[in-house]
Amino acid sequence: MADTPRHHRPALLGAAPFEDLVGDVDPAERTEAADRAATLLVRGPRDPQDDAVVERVVRLAELEGLEGIAELWSGSPADSLAGCLWRLYLLRAWVYADPAGAAREFDAGRHHTPVHEVVAGVTDPPGPDDVRALVDTVLRGVRVGDFADTLFRAAAFARVAAAGRAHLDHPGSSPDHATDHASDVSAARLMTLASQLEHAARLELDGRLG
Repeated sequence: MADTPRHHRPALLGAAPFEDLVGDVDPAERTEAADRAATLLVRGPRDPQDDAVVERVVRLAELEGLEGIAELWSGSPADSLAGCLWRLYLLRAWVYADPAGAAREFDAGRHHTPVHEVVAGVTDPPGPDDVRALVDTVLRGVRVGDFADTLFRAAAFARVAAAGRAHLDHPGSSPDHATDHASDVSAARLMTLASQLEHAARLELDGRLG
């Protein structure tokens, strides 16, 4: 089975694409840039200067790919806007890296855990294109919809996929305890991602997501 995205820096672009945004690579300035970029993308610009920054961030994403922006967010805590965007990026990156595996796990999970209606509207069984379209629809809400709803939907998707991963890795008893442990850890990581996104969504509803 494809392993879940882990909460560390993947092989992303270097610092060069961010020089126009952060000036140098001082950690404090990178953190500030990450927070500002996340806030502007989620909350929207508040003045003409913010408009210009948003345009630069979006243009960078278009030219360099989403990986370029995501690198700014990789060290952010789960209960921050930047941390939420990093975890949403991880979820999307996993689906795009292994769409067939994601579809298989999501389909299996739908039979073993309740599925929120906003993530249930895919073909039965879902194919790779269906799952890619689903995760893109969920993440599109970052720019056009309610952020709490986006987080809840992403959490629901990850939770269903985690349940499917656990079930597929344990169709019956197995004497291979090492393999069982590895698959348990893999499913647990995806469940942790779901829990973090859901917690952040509740903070957003309470107006406490920084």
